[in-house]
Amino acid sequence: MAALFIGLMSGTSMDGIDAALLDLSSSQPVILATHSHAYPARLHERLQAALQLKEPLQADLSALDREVGACFAAAANALLHESAVDPATVTAIGSHGQTIRHEPDIAQPYSLQIGNPDTIAAHTGIVVVADFRRADIEAGGQGAPLAPAFHRAVLAHPDEDRVALNLGGIANITTLPADTLAAVTGFDTGPASTLMDYWAQQHLNTSMDTGGQWAAGGQIDRTLLTKMLADSYFSAAPPKSTGREYFNADWLYRFIAGLETPAQSIQTTLCELTARSIADAVRDFAEGTRRVIVCGGGAHNDYLMTRLQANLPGMAIDSSDAHGISPDWVEAAAFAWLAQRRLEEKAGNLPSVTGADRPVLLGNIHRH
Repeated sequence: MAALFIGLMSGTSMDGIDAALLDLSSSQPVILATHSHAYPARLHERLQAALQLKEPLQADLSALDREVGACFAAAANALLHESAVDPATVTAIGSHGQTIRHEPDIAQPYSLQIGNPDTIAAHTGIVVVADFRRADIEAGGQGAPLAPAFHRAVLAHPDEDRVALNLGGIANITTLPADTLAAVTGFDTGPASTLMDYWAQQHLNTSMDTGGQWAAGGQIDRTLLTKMLADSYFSAAPPKSTGREYFNADWLYRFIAGLETPAQSIQTTLCELTARSIADAVRDFAEGTRRVIVCGGGAHNDYLMTRLQANLPGMAIDSSDAHGISPDWVEAAAFAWLAQRRLEEKAGNLPSVTGADRPVLLGNIHRH
């Protein structure tokens, strides 16, 4: 008998909502249908503005929370309509929400996602599991990354040590040892597309450097690369997580102010920064890795994939597509899977990844 769950995810790029319908009745999840749902232009503008708030808890954020929730619900409803699935047959929705601020290392750590789950439940008629990060933070963890438990379930293999690499706005790795008794670890390695997307928006007037074609035509500025890699985040020991609070335009301009490096070559160097920081992390914390399985939108950046291979010679690097799950839907699928874990009262975090002092149930349950 099918166990239908929906996963809803919007990442740091804020380019829209990924909605995936999964059958979780067996150990290997099956993606039945997917839907990409763009934010309306005005809502996207307001979300971008919310990122700049020095103090996130302002009056407008509550209204924005409901508006984003309604947009997430619209994504779920569109997915169900397009796939001709009765909402009554869906067990639950796992909604990650939209991250506004992630501050795991301050005196009172928190991670703020909006997209009101009660609004989603009311608009869909489906149970919603949301607010996945808070319980891990209360247990002393970073609250991120949370996909590694899912990566272990669907991408680990008993015959080889692997790494799952997610390339969203931020890059994160999950170590997947062949030995099932060995600890799974993982952390954010640094920027993936967030700085490259910003630079493309400034100089190409497009949302991204499609396929890395612009970056491929420039030259790596080795001096600039060395200075950026010297940032303390890259050498900090895990557990660690980061976001656009740290790797943003201000961070970039600290390094490029006054440089005469052409804009295209800065893009090339940003791509190399992503590839090198990932490769360094894999070598330092996943010794023995034979295969890197890439998911997230960055899997479509051909130049980045080429540079990853150049920086990790001798390792197999392939898309999660080759392992039965599209790179575009891994994260949405992960939150559907985490919702099922929550309803079954099974822990969803991996303390060896987040640094939490214990496994905990992730997410709160919201009924319509």
